[in-house]
Amino acid sequence: MFKLKIERGIRLRVAITLATFCIVIVGALGISLYFASDNIEEDHIEQVITMEMDHIVHLHQKHADFIPQIGSNLKSYVIREIDDEFQLPSYLRGLSSSYYRINYSFQGIRVAVQHVDGVKFLVAYRTQLHEQRLSELRLLIVLSLILVVAIAFAVGYLLAGFLVKQVTDLAERVRLLAPGDRQDITLARPDMDEEVAQLARALDDYQHRIRRMLLREQEFTANISHELRTPITTILTSCELLDAEPSLSDIVRLRIGRIESATTRMGEQLQALLFLAREQALGVMESVAIAECVQDAAEPLYPEIHQKKLTFQVNVAPNAILTLNRQALHTALTNLLRNAVQYTEKGFICVDFNDRSLSITDSGIGIEPAFVPLLYERFFRGSVQGEGLGIGLPIVKRICNHYGWRIEVESNPGKGSTFKIIFPK
Repeated sequence: MFKLKIERGIRLRVAITLATFCIVIVGALGISLYFASDNIEEDHIEQVITMEMDHIVHLHQKHADFIPQIGSNLKSYVIREIDDEFQLPSYLRGLSSSYYRINYSFQGIRVAVQHVDGVKFLVAYRTQLHEQRLSELRLLIVLSLILVVAIAFAVGYLLAGFLVKQVTDLAERVRLLAPGDRQDITLARPDMDEEVAQLARALDDYQHRIRRMLLREQEFTANISHELRTPITTILTSCELLDAEPSLSDIVRLRIGRIESATTRMGEQLQALLFLAREQALGVMESVAIAECVQDAAEPLYPEIHQKKLTFQVNVAPNAILTLNRQALHTALTNLLRNAVQYTEKGFICVDFNDRSLSITDSGIGIEPAFVPLLYERFFRGSVQGEGLGIGLPIVKRICNHYGWRIEVESNPGKGSTFKIIFPK
């Protein structure tokens, strides 16, 4: 994605900038030529007419009976008498000494009239060829501008590709880096341009700081995990030893069981908190029997299920097996089932598995529609009922995101909820 943004960003901007520069430069030159060519053609036409006028005046002065030649485009007339005036084409009659631009039958005509010694001289020049040549020149200018802009855009895009290649390569190498990668991978290379090398060195420095921070954080969480797990294990061991004493009363055994249950739950929450803090995989990928995993996750909850007289039903075929992380699924199921038991006072809890979709349905208090978007926010609790820190569903969401699972929820307030985990194929 980062590479695509660079290609569509820097490359496109460089190409557009170069094309715009060419439009401005070549466009200004083209406009100048466009108007200059018009003036040049007009000057040429006037020069032709002036030369022709001087020529016929000179010949008339040498030979009074001189009759000018009439061509297809250039026509000259000598009007000595009034009758000669009526011999002229209608559009040339009655013109006084001056220079005229006449449009006749969709054709441009330039006319010069001059009186010398009582004789009227008239030169008419059809500008069709000049206009045709001028149109061709203008078309050539426009086509040249379009061609130059297209070439500039293509060259600019290719040139920008060479310019940003080092940046895209650097972006690809950064993308492949893992946050917890302990390998000393240096992004800066000797063959890089100075600007790109400067960016690479900055990223290397940032990567080293992140690595050191992760190492400190992992060491801290590992130490905390060890320090907390030791007393938890001690408490659980003591509960087992106490429960083995035959002289204890049922009330004492019940209290020991509650201590053991709370301690087990504390251990699970500790494991979940460490997962949230470190964002590390909970185990390896293996073939997991879904029904067995559901039963293992529900086993610590059976006393509370029996106490509330809930119907617990597992509709999962024994041969339903998926290749996934068993501990991750166990953690997700534990949190979902615990929520279902906490927020269900009567009725049922049902676990179904069908077509790679594992759903947990309860008949509990349900979830208000306004709370659904906030379910996966850390420490958010939609109800004061039950115990918990508000981290169960965020843990489930984080696990699903980590392994590419999709979690969905459907709920009606007062009628229960259904949480569904959909595994990719």
